[in-house]
Amino acid sequence: MTALLRVLIVEDNDDDAQLLLVRLRRAGYSTEYVRVDNAEALNKALQDGNWQVVISDYAMPGFSGLEALSILREQDKETPFILVSGTVGEEIAVEAMRSGANDYIMKDNLARLVPAIDRELRDVRERTDRRRAEDALYQERERALITLHSIGDGVITTDADGRVDYMNPVAERVTGWGSSEAQGHPLTEVLPLTHESSGIPIESPAAISLRTGEVVNLTEQCLLVNRDGQEFHIEDSAAPIFDRTNRIIGVVLVFHDATRERRMARQMMWESTHDNLTGLVNRREFTERLNNLLSSGNREHYEHALLYLDLDQFKVINDTCGHDAGDELLRQLSRLLLQNVPTSSSLARLGGDEFGVLLENVSVTQAREVADELLSTFSRFTYQWEERRFDVGVSIGMVPIQHDSKNASLILSAADVACYVAKEAGRNRVHMYEESDIDLGQRHSEMHWVSRIKEALEQNRFVLYRQEITPLSKDNTTPHCELLIRMCAADGSIIPPGDFIPAAERYNLMNAIDRWVIDHAFHHLQTFQKNGDKCIYSINLSGNSLNDDKLSDYIAQKIDQYHIRTGQLCFEVTETAAVFNLVKASNIIKT
Repeated sequence: MTALLRVLIVEDNDDDAQLLLVRLRRAGYSTEYVRVDNAEALNKALQDGNWQVVISDYAMPGFSGLEALSILREQDKETPFILVSGTVGEEIAVEAMRSGANDYIMKDNLARLVPAIDRELRDVRERTDRRRAEDALYQERERALITLHSIGDGVITTDADGRVDYMNPVAERVTGWGSSEAQGHPLTEVLPLTHESSGIPIESPAAISLRTGEVVNLTEQCLLVNRDGQEFHIEDSAAPIFDRTNRIIGVVLVFHDATRERRMARQMMWESTHDNLTGLVNRREFTERLNNLLSSGNREHYEHALLYLDLDQFKVINDTCGHDAGDELLRQLSRLLLQNVPTSSSLARLGGDEFGVLLENVSVTQAREVADELLSTFSRFTYQWEERRFDVGVSIGMVPIQHDSKNASLILSAADVACYVAKEAGRNRVHMYEESDIDLGQRHSEMHWVSRIKEALEQNRFVLYRQEITPLSKDNTTPHCELLIRMCAADGSIIPPGDFIPAAERYNLMNAIDRWVIDHAFHHLQTFQKNGDKCIYSINLSGNSLNDDKLSDYIAQKIDQYHIRTGQLCFEVTETAAVFNLVKASNIIKT
């Protein structure tokens, strides 16, 4: 294939120019050319064209080859310039070469022209290819450097001896070393790593990677103390760098400053086991420690004890001075308790104004001494809020923990009961749990449920569950369901009826619960019936509600309000309740 050659000829004689072109065409070049013979024409041609080679005569009237060379090199350093003349001496040729000419050829030896042009074009191509490769490499390096400078992780590279080559800005900030300053220093000096808990030095993953040729991840709980004394929790990995012969020539270490994440994780862990207000262990962690104590060691020869403390006058302070005053009281008493319980014990805020103390490896006598000392401490304590002063007492329930003690829940329940007995006996005293306390404790527990039931009714925290009733006979095709009530605790957990119904029955709250069930059941049933639901729904009524003279009217009112088809209603009462309230049960049935 004929190669196209764009050639600019600086020559005043057109015949001489044509001789040059003939040489080129014979050598296989197809030429595009312009001939000029003065500076103005040369400048214009250089601006208008993209020339591969410039061939210039040395001597022309009013213009010279050296002038042409000077004009070319001011604008273009790369295009080959070949000087052709019949009278060029050696000194002039040397001057031309020094000024930037690529070759000089005598007119009586034009056989050298084409080889010279071939050589120069080849050199231009090689220089162009090399420059492109260098530009690409430079751009790649710049992109890599920009990336390393921009990422949020620290990056350090080392040589084969583990000495620092490069550090990005994050690595500089964390280590306290500048990149140029750290160059040549051992990585262990720039990035000294220790175990977070023990302080024992940790071998750098970079050193392991250099030794094994593998990617190495850093162990957990790694701490960096930089040259300024700052501590950083870091997570990192190291990977070897290989040359073309697969020889390790260094390592790249990438690390992440995990200080903030570790701090947040520790804070979350602390908050899951501690009370935010007082800083004491919370009920969940206290229960966990109690369970661990029960499951550890030889249970035949040990004694422990649990103290359950309930403040007296706390509600008065909260009601008269506000919750800020109550919170400050709890903080002060927490510090007071910490100063007066054995350091080996666990002190917790169990909730509200209740505290727990788990005493390990103490006899009953020793535990009683601790409890009495706490009573004495509280008797000397006076709480002042603004201009008001309050005496704050405490009632303490005590439960010995011995080899036959059951689970933590039962121990805490017994301690709560003992504390209640202490309050009932006049407050500001210690009571050790006895089996005879059970009945009183049950009544205390039921009274506790009374307030929770009332709150649930006020806050609409009951829910209804629908349970399908499966008939024994296959002939009965009408679906039947029973509606069951559950209570929602403040934390969202579901409480079964067995926990709160006994208290509701004892303290005459079943009427309110039954009415809540009727109202909400009818509300849902209205929607079900509109959607074509044919199910028959059973609703339980308590014996207390059967004694309610106004229950029949209430049911009738709700039927009218929600437009209920009564054929889909079934009220259930126990046989015992029906027998004891036969007349009223009959009236409801007739209604």
